[in-house]
Amino acid sequence: MGNLVVIEGLDGAGKRTLTDGLTKALHDQGRTVTTLAFPRYGRSVHADLIHEGLHRRHGDLTDSVYGMGLLYALDRREAAPEIRAGLDTHDVVLLDRYVASNAAYGAARLRQHADGEFVRWVREIEIDRFGLPLPDAQILLRVPPAVAARRAEQRASTDAARAKDAFESDDDLQARCAAVYDELAAASWLSGWHVVDGAAGVDHAALVTRLVHPG
Repeated sequence: MGNLVVIEGLDGAGKRTLTDGLTKALHDQGRTVTTLAFPRYGRSVHADLIHEGLHRRHGDLTDSVYGMGLLYALDRREAAPEIRAGLDTHDVVLLDRYVASNAAYGAARLRQHADGEFVRWVREIEIDRFGLPLPDAQILLRVPPAVAARRAEQRASTDAARAKDAFESDDDLQARCAAVYDELAAASWLSGWHVVDGAAGVDHAALVTRLVHPG
């Protein structure tokens, strides 16, 4: 059985870059790895509804924190067989966002903390009811919200397909989300967390050694 490793962080934190770096480091160590990013835009009807909602194409859908949270959860529920298959055939399944993203953003939108009702609801839905695999390790790629916002803006200006959505455009939400992520990591929510400074260089090989237990 492989290791399920999750990368979490704000929009613009550099999760895709870290995914690429860790994938190379794993291959350099002779390990097999498969990756998956959530939401699965273009692959899941639930993810596509999320994308459309974040760009205000479904009326007040985005205003419902629980409604959006359920769409995120359903996207992962649909992907659960793919995750389990990856764990059966690879040393590492590396995910760009997972259950904690739902917990952090929803709690931040409701101005709750990591010990609040929404985070409990996310665990009950995604883990207890939908039976999603628990991560073996989670990485919090921590950057100051202002840095993440600047990166997201730069990304949007160079890639029309990655225009900023309603969440990315809300600087106050991003700041509150960063605080909830810190609380989740401190509480070891769902698994142990490894906090990485996203504004500094990352030693990918050393991080892999911390994250992955021997097969």
